[in-house]
Amino acid sequence: MQGILTFLIPLAIGAVTLVLGLGLFNMVRAGSPNRSQTLMRWRVGLQAVAVLLMMLAIFIKTR
Repeated sequence: MQGILTFLIPLAIGAVTLVLGLGLFNMVRAGSPNRSQTLMRWRVGLQAVAVLLMMLAIFIKTR
């Protein structure tokens, strides 16, 4: 389980970074506000997943 989390945590953080970058790029180039809103909602969801994975890894490691 720890090995899977070692792979999933950086993947989740990378996904958050990618979506954040896409949202910022869309905002800077004055793109669609609806697209920016959608990307920021995805970012929040992906951040929640990343934090939960990190909490799970800490829980497993300290058990």
